[in-house]
Amino acid sequence: MKYFSILLLTVFCLNTNINAQGCVAVRGAGGPSCGMMHHGNQYDTTGFTLSINTRYFNSFRHFVGTVEQKQRVELGTQVINHSFSTDLGLTKVLNKRWSMSVYVPIIANTRSSLYEHGGTARHTTKSFGLGDIRVAGYVWLTDPAKFKKFTVQAGMGIKLATGDYKYTDRFYTSTGTTISGPVDQSIQLGDGGTGITAEMNLYYEMSHKLNLYGNAYYLINPREQNGVSTARGVTPTAAAISYTSDLMSVPDQYLLRGGVNYKVNNWTLSGGLRYECIPVNDLIGGSEGFRRPGKILTAEPGVNYMFKKMNIYAYLPIAITRNRTQSVPDKIRTNLTGVYAQGDAAFADYLINIGCSIKL
Repeated sequence: MKYFSILLLTVFCLNTNINAQGCVAVRGAGGPSCGMMHHGNQYDTTGFTLSINTRYFNSFRHFVGTVEQKQRVELGTQVINHSFSTDLGLTKVLNKRWSMSVYVPIIANTRSSLYEHGGTARHTTKSFGLGDIRVAGYVWLTDPAKFKKFTVQAGMGIKLATGDYKYTDRFYTSTGTTISGPVDQSIQLGDGGTGITAEMNLYYEMSHKLNLYGNAYYLINPREQNGVSTARGVTPTAAAISYTSDLMSVPDQYLLRGGVNYKVNNWTLSGGLRYECIPVNDLIGGSEGFRRPGKILTAEPGVNYMFKKMNIYAYLPIAITRNRTQSVPDKIRTNLTGVYAQGDAAFADYLINIGCSIKL
């Protein structure tokens, strides 16, 4: 049972974070899922488990579809996003089958661009504060006392609209004056929607040292638009209104992960694939409004070290493919003008993900 505890701390303590590498507005959905953490000590209902997970990325490579717009960097017109987020999680084991968790994200973003500031000089907008809090419950679909080699856990939760989705900063105009307006969707602290989250965590022990893992996560956001203007303090154009890109969308998002872990004493080496997506269309509700739908496939190497009551880890998802897909406003614009339209998005080359979990 000791090894199950180590493995499950390793695999699930940092998941399911969603934080895609770029302007595609996949933000942390309330932090890491530690629902499976109690497998190794499922009868211990005393105390709590605290998790702290910090992520960082720098997005600056622009893509339209899967084609990189290399001229943006060459000409110095690229958008540069720096995103830091720390997710604080607290998990309580209720009994040998059920647990509850709450995740609280603290976010700090900066965004440097030319086009948002009159197009003549580069300036920076920022956001800092509380993100969208998530509360979730987890249940073992397989009894961990009977099924020790293959285990399945399901989770459902609610994502609250606690993050400021109307965060404003100062923008420069072409004349050098400044105006106040909502910052870009990619650095807003929240999306303005109350959502439902669904999770599935899988584990299979191949041998004493080698085991497989899988995670799936989906956030359903029924709200279509949050009413926040994309015009950065000025009046939206008639064209933007006709395309529905004048207001920010509240998109769904999902994550799929899978890979293998290899244990050496207190160390666990991990390697797998991670697929994140902002879909073009939501499962429930409409999909109009401004969003940057996209898909990111990354290779995800990682390392973990287990102490008696604490696990520390570092993961480095590295981009394999990046794809900015055609949004609903892009499709409306294409139909209205007869000219194919597809916006771009900036992505990062890698994501730094470090953290720990502590049994209190």
